[in-house]
Amino acid sequence: MASHRIGIIGGSGLYNIEGFTNQKWVGVRTPFGAPSDDLLTGELAGREVVFLPRHARGHRILPSELNHRANIWAMKKLGVRWIISVSAVGSLKAKYKPCDIVVIDQFVDRTKRSLEHTFFGQGIVAHIAFAEPLCRELRQLLLKSARSLRVRVHDGGSYVNMEGPAFSTRAESLTNHRLGYDVIGMTNLGEAKCAREAEIAYATLAMVTDYDCWKEDEAHVTVELVIANLMKNAATAKCLIKDILPQIPTTPDCSCHHALKNAILTDKARWPAKTKRRLQPLLDKYQ
Repeated sequence: MASHRIGIIGGSGLYNIEGFTNQKWVGVRTPFGAPSDDLLTGELAGREVVFLPRHARGHRILPSELNHRANIWAMKKLGVRWIISVSAVGSLKAKYKPCDIVVIDQFVDRTKRSLEHTFFGQGIVAHIAFAEPLCRELRQLLLKSARSLRVRVHDGGSYVNMEGPAFSTRAESLTNHRLGYDVIGMTNLGEAKCAREAEIAYATLAMVTDYDCWKEDEAHVTVELVIANLMKNAATAKCLIKDILPQIPTTPDCSCHHALKNAILTDKARWPAKTKRRLQPLLDKYQ
């Protein structure tokens, strides 16, 4: 198994990037159940990458059905140390226009799935620092690439993670708009929490597809609108990914890669053997 790979989680169109060579779909069994799909390994822009179609090939998994622990555990097992998430979002502010990109830096949790967004429990307790939930270093590289390619990009923003699958009511959307949040989506918070616990640097390219439904002078969000703007965004996302890959360090050494160093409270002597086994890829260097 190769080490220090770069992971990409996103829509199924992204694995058709020109120049993505030596492709091989790999099935990974995890102690947390099945990942969204097999993972596609290969080489792109001189780096080893692992791609995961978030909702499975053919878009078969609801946002609330995503198994974030299995997805991130599988990435960790395959040697992924950085993850770029490409995600559709609705804009909650007029300045974020459809087809813009927001390199978010914060989350607001509107889910009810906290226990499914952590690897810990069952005898081992850990509390990761999450004040800055996105990797600062990876965010800066994404911004640099977007600006060099003259993409309309915004530095920072709060992502409201709702569950769906229905889009927001107008009252919910107006509330999020008035609270000053920036974008809304259904998928990234669980990924980010699990990635931090797995000591994987994680950052999001939030691709704006619509204005949710708070902006009454614009059409409210529909699947047709999301897909139409996602197709427009796809070429931009592919160019960005190819541009940033060579800039990502070859040695993982940002703070994200040491997130568990002081986070585990349970004495090693009391770690249950079964829990140790299922968390082996995360705990290996701390045993």
